[in-house]
Amino acid sequence: MKIRSLELFKVPPRWLFLKVTTDDGVIGWGEPVVEGRADTVRAAVEELSDYLIGKEAGNIEDLWQVLYRGGFYRGGPILTSAISGIEQALWDIKGKRLGVPVYELLGGKVRDKVRVYGWIGGDRPSDTASAALEKAAQGYTAIKMNGTEELDWIDSYGKVEAAVARIAAIREAVGYGLDVGIDFHGRVHKGMAKILVKELEPFKPMFIEEPVLPENNEALKAIAGYTSTPIATGERMYTRWGFKSLLETGAVDIIQPDLSHAGGIWEVRKIAAMAEAYDVAVAPHCPLGPIALAASLQLDFCTPNAFIQEQSLGIHYNEGSDLLDYLADPGVFEYKDGYVTAWNKPGLGIEIDEEKVKEMAAIGHSWRNPVWRNRDGSIAEW
Repeated sequence: MKIRSLELFKVPPRWLFLKVTTDDGVIGWGEPVVEGRADTVRAAVEELSDYLIGKEAGNIEDLWQVLYRGGFYRGGPILTSAISGIEQALWDIKGKRLGVPVYELLGGKVRDKVRVYGWIGGDRPSDTASAALEKAAQGYTAIKMNGTEELDWIDSYGKVEAAVARIAAIREAVGYGLDVGIDFHGRVHKGMAKILVKELEPFKPMFIEEPVLPENNEALKAIAGYTSTPIATGERMYTRWGFKSLLETGAVDIIQPDLSHAGGIWEVRKIAAMAEAYDVAVAPHCPLGPIALAASLQLDFCTPNAFIQEQSLGIHYNEGSDLLDYLADPGVFEYKDGYVTAWNKPGLGIEIDEEKVKEMAAIGHSWRNPVWRNRDGSIAEW
């Protein structure tokens, strides 16, 4: 079964879909994208296609090695995101060819359902209490929110108090029956992170995410000394080699590799196995589209230390188009009591509505993340 063609579709709100077709007509879908850099990843996929056309689609490991190592320079968000989407599509093809879900090819199920969480609050978190009540009414048992707006290297206690007030309002509204992850989004520098994790701890967050930027991971050990709250990170880290030094710090409790960025399904399964050896949990990052979510769930179904799954339904980025719009059967992601039940459909387990994809690709997008500045005019982390 040789790879015949690769076709890319840039669709709203900020996604890039890849369709891989074999010479006997089997189609696989992947989601290779860096948010805000979709055209750059598109160019990378097109360039990598020279290594793929005419090759055996089932040789996923060998093709991955060629794509990752064959160009001499390796790693980074663009290259590994391009590889990730290609790899997802190849697993989709293999599962369809054999008539089984991808998780069956990776050792089989270890659970019958996977817990999911929803987003509240937007980039500049507000109305968190009412949003939390809404998610609880929808059946979610866990949510995530951005913890702060922009923060300077050393900032005011007023901003600290505002962050504390938002989660305090959630606890007053819904109590402790709803778990709350707090995302620092890499917006916080070490000096402020130490203060924030300590001040937020009394409200029992499910985890603190990306308390500092990944290039500052050496600070995690010091930050962990200020709180008993689990620390999560990893959405902007790539491949086993990127996660190796993080796990060796002993300061992280949850890793969050993104299956559209970190190298794909099999690569993240390898990362998860490394984490398991360090007694670290996995919560795949996925504020993306339906293909990335399907790939993430396939991993969750067969990975012992996966404990919860991010998903983007209703997230603040999805203006004008949402997660279920591109599926022929939106019911595959039915959330019941905060969980998604494992399915038995082959490949990634979803059927893409190709006509809808083509219709929306004609519209396209030019999504960019906002550029924020501090009060003095200096650039701030978004």
